[in-house]
Amino acid sequence: MAIATYSLVALDCPDPEALAAFYAAVLGGEVTSNGDDWYDLYAPGGHRVAFQRAPGLTPPEWPRGDRNSQQLHLDFDVQDIDAAEQQVLSLGATPLDLDDGGGKRGYRVYADPAGHPFCLCRT
Repeated sequence: MAIATYSLVALDCPDPEALAAFYAAVLGGEVTSNGDDWYDLYAPGGHRVAFQRAPGLTPPEWPRGDRNSQQLHLDFDVQDIDAAEQQVLSLGATPLDLDDGGGKRGYRVYADPAGHPFCLCRT
């Protein structure tokens, strides 16, 4: 029997409104606000991602784990990884590791505008 029910993932960031808008453009859904310091993205399928103001956030240095480890990353399944890559880059993502081994590895790594790593994964 489960102890809890999943509710959300919250990401610290210096500008929660802007980061919520970035992920809404990537995933779709609706952004709501609980004041200037907390925004929620209600993505299709019932998933919820929250964004919390953290003015002093130091983004991780991917893939290094010896200083500011990534702590978490998000994976997103996509049908066309090349098209999805162009779209996330146009929204402000930064490429971190685009060598997917000619498709054998099946994913590419980016940072969102606040520096959190995320992957686009071939379905």
